Amino acid sequence: MEAEPVGPTDLERVFLLPGEYHVTEKPKFLATLLGSCVAVCLYNKHNGSAALNHFVRDRSSAGDNDIGRFGDLSIKHIVKGLKAFDPDPSHYEAKIYGGGNVVGHLNFGVNIGAQNISVAKEVLGELRIPIVEDDTGGGRGRKIYFNTSNFDVMTRFMGQEKRDFSKQDVRVLIVDDSMLVRSVLRGVIEQTPGMKVVAEASDAFEARDLIISTDPDVISLDIVMPKIDGLKFLEKIMGHYPKPVVIVSTIAKNNSDITKKAQKLGAVGVVDKDVLEIYKGQERAKKEYIPLLRMAADRKVEKTVKYER
Repeated sequence: MEAEPVGPTDLERVFLLPGEYHVTEKPKFLATLLGSCVAVCLYNKHNGSAALNHFVRDRSSAGDNDIGRFGDLSIKHIVKGLKAFDPDPSHYEAKIYGGGNVVGHLNFGVNIGAQNISVAKEVLGELRIPIVEDDTGGGRGRKIYFNTSNFDVMTRFMGQEKRDFSKQDVRVLIVDDSMLVRSVLRGVIEQTPGMKVVAEASDAFEARDLIISTDPDVISLDIVMPKIDGLKFLEKIMGHYPKPVVIVSTIAKNNSDITKKAQKLGAVGVVDKDVLEIYKGQERAKKEYIPLLRMAADRKVEKTVKYER
């Protein structure tokens, strides 16, 4: 396994999350993790100013004001920020990365990566900024590292190597539509040495993006949720971007049809939320829930065939 770039030790390091951007006059070492999202690296050849963004979707709609989330807004915004230092567009160059079709049908029939790539090229063309490097598409996520002192951008593709949990925390993504349940489960996990919550999602659409941006070791997944229920989402996860999943649901009773179906779809573990007695304290959850998460995180999972109903 190739080591991660350490970067220049004398430069400030900034890691961008989805929807964030960074504009700087000073040399820095910027990094981000991309799946279907796209990052645009901008550099001024004359004064060394630079910018990086990480946008999630291609175009905003009327009323959308989350500048960092949408490519059409984000790219124009960071260019505007750079032009405050130097307004001449001929002094700028761009490199674009990401837009992988890494989640397949987790995108629910839409190739978000391709749309994000397209809008990046379109907007940069409108702004007359040439693209000097294009590392986009494909079927894997990327980590990028941008040294703004010299416009050097390093790329590392995300693999499926198992992590050594004796040296690193088990990283959990909690997916549940109840804010209270998410808060309780987070408390149980984060009070357990060697475990931490990397993100929370209230539905499958939020979870889809977070699976890529946070790359969790295990997903704690409810079944009864809005938009797409947990079993349908589990089927998509295991068919297109397999990750260890533990089902936590009030309808997943011991030896029930729901539990059997979840196991057939690829769930590593299933636990009845009522059994955890999460509203009475953490003791039962620590005994029943935490071991399942640890076991799941250490399990290598493969793509599964579509479940026949």
